[in-house]
This record gives sequence, structure tokens and C-alpha cells, in this order.
Amino acid sequence: MKNKITYLDNNATTPVDGRVVDIVNVYFNELFGNASSLYSFGNKSKIAVENAKASIAELLDIEADSIYFTSGATESVNLALKGLALNPNNSKKHIITCSTEHKAVIETCDYLQTLGFEIEYLAVDNKGAIDIEHLRSSIKEDTLLVCLMWVNNETGVIHPINEVGKITKDAGIYFVCDGSQGIGKLPISLTDCSIDILCFSGHKLYATKGVGGIYIDPKITRQNKIQPLIHGGGQESNLRSGTYNVPLIAGLGKAIEIAQVEMQENKAHIEKLRDLLESELSQIAGAIVNGQRSPRIYNTVNFCIPGFDTEIFIGINNDLAVSNGSACNSALIQPSHVLLAMGLSNNNAMNSLRISIGKFNTQEDIQLLIQRIKNFINV
Repeated sequence: MKNKITYLDNNATTPVDGRVVDIVNVYFNELFGNASSLYSFGNKSKIAVENAKASIAELLDIEADSIYFTSGATESVNLALKGLALNPNNSKKHIITCSTEHKAVIETCDYLQTLGFEIEYLAVDNKGAIDIEHLRSSIKEDTLLVCLMWVNNETGVIHPINEVGKITKDAGIYFVCDGSQGIGKLPISLTDCSIDILCFSGHKLYATKGVGGIYIDPKITRQNKIQPLIHGGGQESNLRSGTYNVPLIAGLGKAIEIAQVEMQENKAHIEKLRDLLESELSQIAGAIVNGQRSPRIYNTVNFCIPGFDTEIFIGINNDLAVSNGSACNSALIQPSHVLLAMGLSNNNAMNSLRISIGKFNTQEDIQLLIQRIKNFINV
């Protein structure tokens, strides 16, 4: 951001908070011991891991021993879906998910389908919302789990996870949730809702890339219902072996701690910027905010201006970081699968921009973006 980049793509990744960097550096440079070593120097690293779990547990209102560290949400999603589906104790073959899920979910489900699993994709309406009654009626005797994200990474649409949890709990099936875009921004109590597995990444909440976590309901682990993906030294109760990445884990813990303290302050700041952006967009002829009529997270504005060539706009504004799709698809010249699922035409999906605002953004950033859009339209 200090290199004259106006960064408005925080759903792709966030800048690392300076306070997180400070903690990470301590465990890179000073307390670099192996957390599995028995001597006191290693024990200091173990304490850092335990403290990070405690911070996450406080944020999510759960017990710390139900948190396991991974490399990020993609690994966590793979562990959740493959771990439940491929466990020797599982005989169920039906999985319900949604057409607007992140590619980490869709590609993992595609893989499971090659192994004989039946994957059912729920449709969404033009607001990006699922039909709860359709979900309920889709569950059958052979259903293993429902996998549904909390907040959509492209539109910001919030799914009704409490209602979904009630349905899955009543049906006696698992609810796996990708919480990447919600954790640290929205309050949640996993004690009060019925999410069985929650996945998340550090780099979506001002921690570093390469670290994330997964909450697994203790009843799943006690009954050995989930199969590990990685075997080795037995770390994380044998669910995720490998030497602890202590610097990044400590940084994640700090980022979670900061998020919990500053959540309401950040929300108020970002909402003002979001409202300014949408007010300015409303003055542009033909501009439509995708998913505007659904509950949305306060930091995400995905809008379409018919005839607005987003590829050219992004290409000529190389000091402005915005997105015309999810980061995982940014190198592919194709319309967003999320927007297509919402009923947008190929052209309108390609003519949509995603702006995701972060806590370090300013009013000047939004004004610059709007001015660039207006200049581009009037060329």
C-alpha cells in the first residue's frame, strides 16, 4: 500500500498487520525452537501454539483442543470433505453443496465424485441465496454432509448458517462450513450454532499466507469419524502431522486477538467506505450491485456496469488492486461461476468488478476508484 498501490482486494488477501509481523519475527529470529521438542526452548514454541489456539477458541466460543492448524482454508476444506468421506467408518455417499462455493470445495467434490460419491449442487436465485426448503428436501438416507460457505468470497452474500445447522442437526448429518470470509469480521458462537467443521485462512484476516485452521466438533474426533490427509509425527492429535509452523501460528493467534478487540471499530469504518462506494455507483447509469438484496457482509461490493470491460480497466490501472472474480480464477479469462449461477449473462459477469474493503483503506481510496471508473467510462 505504501508503494503507491491503492489496494481494494482484501477478499483475495489482506496486508499483514504490523503487530502480527512483530510476533512472527520473534518466533523466526529468537524463539525458533521446535514445538515438539521437550527442552525449555522448544516448550516456549509449544506455548505460542497453545496461546494461538486459546485466542481462536475465545473468538469462536469453543474449547481450544477442537482447533487444528493447517496451511490454510484449502487444506482445511480438503481435510474436512475427504476426511469424512474417505474414513473407513463411513458408508454414506451423498454430499450436498452449492453452485457458488469456492473452488476449494467444488474441486474437492469433483474429485470425490470420481470415487463414486454423489454430489448435489444447490442452485441460488438471482440474489445469490439458496432455497432452505430445497436444502431440507434434498437430504436423504445416504446423505453424509452439507458443505456451505458462511460468506461468499465474490459477492459477500451471507448464507443462513444457523438455519442450515438446525436442518443438518435434525437430520443427523454433518455441516461443514468454509468460514474464511466471515471469521474476524462477523461475530459467531460455534457453541450456539450447529456447525460441525469450520475452515479458515489467516491471510483473510491480516495474518500471513500459509497458515489457517479447522475447527472439528470433538464428537467427530472422539468417534474417529475423520481420516487425516497427512501422516507423520502425530502432531495435532494425529489429524495433521508435520512440524508446527510456529511463527505463522503465533501470528495467526495475534491477528485473531486483534480482530476480536477491533471488530466493531473496523466494521463501522469499513461500512462508511462501503456506503460511500455504493452511493457513488448509484449515480452511474446502469450500475448494479450483484447480490444487493441479500444479506451481505459489509466489506464487499460486487457490481456490474454493462459494457464495462473489466480486463482493460484492471490492465490500465496497474496502481489499483481490484478483482473481476475470485483470486483463484484471476488468471483465467472466463466469467465468474458465482455470477453465472446467479443468472448473469456471460457479458455481464465479465463486466463485473469485486471491491473488497479492508481496515487500512481510506475515503481517498474509494474516491480514487470512483474517479478512475468515471474516467474509463467517459473515454
